[in-house]
Amino acid sequence: MATSNYSLKVNRELLDPGFESYRLSLDAIPTYGVELDAAVEEVKLKDTHYTLEHMRAFGMYNYLHLDPWYEDSVLFVDCKGRVLGLTVTLDTALGQPVEFYRITANSSQSEHRLCASLSLTSATWAALSDGAGRLYLLRTGKRGDSSHTKWEPLFSEDTGEPFTVLHSVSHVQEGVHTMEVLLLRIQKDPQEAKGSGYSVALEWITVANTAGHGPEKKYEVKKRRVLRGKSVPHYAAVEPLGKGLMVASEKPFAFTHVDGRPVEPPHPEPMEVEKTDPIYFWQQTEEDVTVCVRMPEGVTKEEVQFRLSADRIRLGVQGFPSILEGQLHSNVDPDASAWIIKDNKSLEVTLQKRSEGPLWSELVTGDKRGEYVMSDEQAALIHERLTFLTSEDLDGDPDGNKPPCNSQELEDCDGFPEDGSSLTHFDGESLEPTQVVNLGSHQYLFTVDVNPSEMPYFCLRHDVDALVWRPRPDQPSDMWEHVATFNALGYVQASKRDKKFATCAPNFSYASLGECLRRAFIYRQPAAVETVLFNRKQGRQVGQVAKQQVASLDSDEPILGFRATNERLYVLTSGRLFVLKVLRIIVPLCGPTTAHFKLPGRGCLFVGLEEKQTQIVKDPPPCF
Repeated sequence: MATSNYSLKVNRELLDPGFESYRLSLDAIPTYGVELDAAVEEVKLKDTHYTLEHMRAFGMYNYLHLDPWYEDSVLFVDCKGRVLGLTVTLDTALGQPVEFYRITANSSQSEHRLCASLSLTSATWAALSDGAGRLYLLRTGKRGDSSHTKWEPLFSEDTGEPFTVLHSVSHVQEGVHTMEVLLLRIQKDPQEAKGSGYSVALEWITVANTAGHGPEKKYEVKKRRVLRGKSVPHYAAVEPLGKGLMVASEKPFAFTHVDGRPVEPPHPEPMEVEKTDPIYFWQQTEEDVTVCVRMPEGVTKEEVQFRLSADRIRLGVQGFPSILEGQLHSNVDPDASAWIIKDNKSLEVTLQKRSEGPLWSELVTGDKRGEYVMSDEQAALIHERLTFLTSEDLDGDPDGNKPPCNSQELEDCDGFPEDGSSLTHFDGESLEPTQVVNLGSHQYLFTVDVNPSEMPYFCLRHDVDALVWRPRPDQPSDMWEHVATFNALGYVQASKRDKKFATCAPNFSYASLGECLRRAFIYRQPAAVETVLFNRKQGRQVGQVAKQQVASLDSDEPILGFRATNERLYVLTSGRLFVLKVLRIIVPLCGPTTAHFKLPGRGCLFVGLEEKQTQIVKDPPPCF
């Protein structure tokens, strides 16, 4: 695994440490539905798809696709192999989905086929997988509105193994139209003897049109790159110009093949360490620090240049650059410190610590040219403190009452993972990771398309909140930008045991969680209260209220697709497509008492209100 060399920088201005609650709203969400004339093409996992990775990749697949180029346009594939689309302009007058393309019947008869997958490459192109191993690149024309244009396949290839399309982009450079497509496979791996016997492969295919002067140019595969890992990636996307790739996963990925040829792992170059003699030695006690600096022989005290303040030191010889200069590790008392020349060739400085007790880890911050000399007493004390780490006795605490730890009794959940979750950016030319972020405890929540000209954004859990990050591959020094926060959503979503999908609006006005059956939860950003509202218990005025709504669908079929736009939430089942109109909510004056949960470090998170709130108006309207 590549070493982490980057960290995500949280924008503190987008955090709200005073956030307390989501208030449960009983306002009805207008819900409309369309009956489908054919069921959605849901492919059940087979007996051979028994691993957790199969479930993550195919069992939790989102069958509904949102068109980021055309607002409120969604697409899906039904059991007849038809690619159907619906564009909503008026919720009360929903039409029937329109057929744009039909997959050949032979593809649907494959025994090992997966679910058909779709990726909208650009405003006029799309990438389609039939689930049986064939990839289509389709010229769609302008979609959306009332467009009924049939899609035209300009590239088709049988790859031999089933896959799903994760992401695709389209770009034009020097008159050459190029499409980058990212495919996901789970394959048998004979080298995976200890685990499930499967490995995860990402294939990055570059397809471009050939040079020609005719009206129709032929599209061919220009390059194939394969990455392998041991876990299904949470996030995988190609840069808009195809210059790089970003992958977020629990286990690391690495390029293994390019155009069918194995990629040789780089041989680490031996690190050359330049051995230089230290220019000073230093030791310390709990009260003071003693520094011995080498000086040119014959130096007099008049030639010594010594300046000392509470936190900085400068030491040198007249006519020469400073020997030691910088900020001290901790503050000292300049009046109680002194220096003396010893043997006409060294200078001994005694620094009196301002705070007795703590030992310094270095003399001058960032200066590695010195050598720390430990006294015999300090060495003996450290050896005594670390004896238990090298003891042959299983009982590391002989004086305690706790039994010794037996590693054979540990379960899998008690072990530390071999590789931590990471977010990696790969360079498209060298195929080497350039930036690696150790995600650690930052749970991956969801991906959202905000701007079709940019890479998809992603949402991570930070403490109890959910933070949305914007990839910026053109800014290597600040590649991921924190752009939005959903207060306490990380904590809330962890309590939804039946959660299957999560998403948010492209303008970050709300986030939504979808369960396996029937229910969808909407969590809105805090909005200003139009009237004066006081919290009786705390005696303070409430300026903003964050609303929670729950929608229960009139269907017993499992939810297969879940997408959000700024105005609507789309939910797909096998037989119906539901459209939930997400309206601006008027804050009610009072609400019912509901359960609350303890937030670590934040007090209580109320789902609803634990205590009533009072509104001060001349003519208060009735409470519901």
